[in-house]
Amino acid sequence: MSDDPIAFVGGGNMARSLISGLIGAGFEADSIIASDPQDSQRELLDELGVRTTASNRVAFGNARVVVLAVKPQVLGEVLEAAEGLREDHLLVSIAAGVPIDSMVLRTHPGQPIVRCMPNTPALLGAGITALFANRAVSEAQRQLAEQILAAGGRTLWVDDESKLDAVTAVSGSGPAYFFYLMEAMIDTGIEQGLDPETATVLTLETAYGAALMARERTEPPAMLRANVTSPGGTTAAALSILDESGARGIIKQALDGARARSKELAKEFG
Repeated sequence: MSDDPIAFVGGGNMARSLISGLIGAGFEADSIIASDPQDSQRELLDELGVRTTASNRVAFGNARVVVLAVKPQVLGEVLEAAEGLREDHLLVSIAAGVPIDSMVLRTHPGQPIVRCMPNTPALLGAGITALFANRAVSEAQRQLAEQILAAGGRTLWVDDESKLDAVTAVSGSGPAYFFYLMEAMIDTGIEQGLDPETATVLTLETAYGAALMARERTEPPAMLRANVTSPGGTTAAALSILDESGARGIIKQALDGARARSKELAKEFG
């Protein structure tokens, strides 16, 4: 049996999606071990072919990297009770709002830590994750962390940890904003006489097509919007109502609120 180069603490949806992506990318299933206190979560992990345990200490074993895939509310308890955690372990945290300094206080002074902010489309391999590393992280460890998170989609690095609060507001919480808009469009389509299935298909395919155009074309979204807005047309009528109602300002307020809450979570963690 091989050593455990990658250990996951927590076996929820995000952990399972990353593990599935790693196996799909060529990692051996027996080179991954995951710990979770719940039998039901370990059973789901067993289906992926990786080794599982209820003990974080066992998971740490010979691992060279530990992915902390637990909720921020329990991360402090996990770290403070982390028997077997060594200073040479690379910690990769996907716990929202928990700053690196707080994790260092609960581990070792020279602990290499990469803090990440993924989003839920990573469950389909279509996510985007921003990463930030402290000074203890080597170049090889940066590459390993990026490789792990790339199992859930695209990755990028930020040069200041404080920027992760903005990342949380834009992409971490971002999928919910688009779902909210889809929900409103579907409901309105139904009110206007469409059956629910038709309203749903039209909305989802339009959202998918618009995102694909924005991603594949070289023009910025503002230009793409202008290209489909004929003067005096239906799109212009709709957009003028959005502008007059202050929709852009409301969106800014929403993202500012998400960013502020991310900062509050850091203070609450301590």
